[in-house]
Amino acid sequence: MPYFLGIDTSNYTTSASLYNSDYGTMLFRKKLLPVKSGECGLRQSDAVFHHVRQLPQVIRELLEGFNGGIEAIGVSSRPRDIEGSYMPCFTVGTSSAEILADVLKVPLYKFSHQSNHIAAALYSADKTELLKEQFLAFHISGGTTEAVLVSPDVETIINTEIVARTLDLNAGQLIDRIGVMLGLSFPCGKGLEELALRNTENLNAKATLKGADCCLSGIENICRNAYSAGKSKEFISALCLKYVEKTIEEMCFKLLEKYRGLPVVFSGGVMSNSIIKNNFEKKLDAYFAKPELSADNASGTAFLCHCKHKNNNRI
Repeated sequence: MPYFLGIDTSNYTTSASLYNSDYGTMLFRKKLLPVKSGECGLRQSDAVFHHVRQLPQVIRELLEGFNGGIEAIGVSSRPRDIEGSYMPCFTVGTSSAEILADVLKVPLYKFSHQSNHIAAALYSADKTELLKEQFLAFHISGGTTEAVLVSPDVETIINTEIVARTLDLNAGQLIDRIGVMLGLSFPCGKGLEELALRNTENLNAKATLKGADCCLSGIENICRNAYSAGKSKEFISALCLKYVEKTIEEMCFKLLEKYRGLPVVFSGGVMSNSIIKNNFEKKLDAYFAKPELSADNASGTAFLCHCKHKNNNRI
């Protein structure tokens, strides 16, 4: 059976996935990088160190009992598909993938972390046929808050053009800052969601946009002021998420004025939030990844590897 191995070493997660193209099934394993209590992230040097230690374990767990044949290997080698896009943590996955490809004598294909997220969302939503047409994709995470126009491409499979972005904080970065302020463990998305689900107070939120671009730093000030005023953790959590939800929603509506009729796909760890996702499903005709494939993972890279290999071997 043909299998395709995907590797992704993002800023906070070590991950590997195995895609079976005969059955369309995906196995994946991942492990969060350790972050000290009270801190909002890691230095790149620390991230690299932890990936070096964790990646062999993750791949070992993924391939335990595996006796098939790996046709090709895919790896996330950079954050985005733009010139100069680079982050040291991705070098761990790239160098490991290069060694494995040489030892196994199989092709190696390199993709961006953002394309990995988009492809994982399409696979999870059973909408991989969208790779043959144009669509809008939102990538909302701790390191990225962008909307891209995606077009099919024989070489890269996914060709992206940024059409909207944050002008200051990323949505996941905002959520983590507020979560740490409230005493939650990093990453704070799940803990903030659990608190927000217990909120019983009314919420009012509005987006701050410049065209289709957004500004999120003001939300941090609003939440910190509410904290200083003695508002409950439940209210502050719900308020933060409501502002994020409203901002992404307004960005989407703004873009659909220009790109009317295009499908919309949401990816990234922030979009695994059930509150935001459930509210969007009521208002938007869009596609979402399952929570486990919305957060960082290597499944998109494994699937893109299959697509690229298929293109390269057409007769």
